[in-house]
Amino acid sequence: MSEQVIAFIGGGNMARSLIGGLIIDGHPPAALRVAEPDTERRERLAEEFGVQVFEENATAARGADAVILAVKPAMISAVARDLSQQIQAQGSLVISVAAGIRSRSLAEWLGGDVAIVRAMPNTPALVRTGSTALFANAAVAPEQHELAETTMRAVGIIVWLTQEDQMDAVTALSGSGPAYFFYTMEAMQSAGQALGLDAKTARLLTLETALGAARMALESSEEPAELRRRVTSPGGTTAAAIDEFDQANLLAIYARALEAAAKRAHALGDELEETE
Repeated sequence: MSEQVIAFIGGGNMARSLIGGLIIDGHPPAALRVAEPDTERRERLAEEFGVQVFEENATAARGADAVILAVKPAMISAVARDLSQQIQAQGSLVISVAAGIRSRSLAEWLGGDVAIVRAMPNTPALVRTGSTALFANAAVAPEQHELAETTMRAVGIIVWLTQEDQMDAVTALSGSGPAYFFYTMEAMQSAGQALGLDAKTARLLTLETALGAARMALESSEEPAELRRRVTSPGGTTAAAIDEFDQANLLAIYARALEAAAKRAHALGDELEETE
């Protein structure tokens, strides 16, 4: 992978995260290109990472092995159409990180039989602890499959999906998921303060508890339910709290929340297709 050229269309946060991760993993900055219309952002990218920067998308994409579309969903149709002839001629892999854009729509905008990998990363990618789901269309060759995997693994773990419609569930679970945990942290910190802790102490204990619990779950072969049972002594303090969660039917609340997010993800995909 070290000599393969990767072009980013868009130089925002996700592109910056991937560029930083790729360089840490040993990818040469000279083989990374970014197309970004904002002059100040281009200059920062060049100065911070030593990558090639361009104002024009076509210039950045010329001869690239992979073209990563890291623009807003509303812009991706126009960007793809402008690059379609070039992508067709080069046979580049196209990786899209635009939420809601289905591979069939992207293929149509790119002019037909194009190797496309659709990616759904989440915001912890910004600190290289992201979770990314990938789906490859039938045109993706084995070496392109490997390139997409290596690229996205630069910012965290990856999973491959066998069916694209699973992306809606991924969006609901891991794409939106960081916000659910932030919401829980917010609630726990607030409750701690209500019990008499100062804001700084409540925040630190909340965040470190979240980090420690996640690390225990990652390093254990046991399911989260079993780890919870192990720290829930009958009649104890944890049991008293869990009883309150059970009375509120927390599991059902989460199920409804994720179902709502998945339905909205599907609807957004429909809306994006209908605008074209």
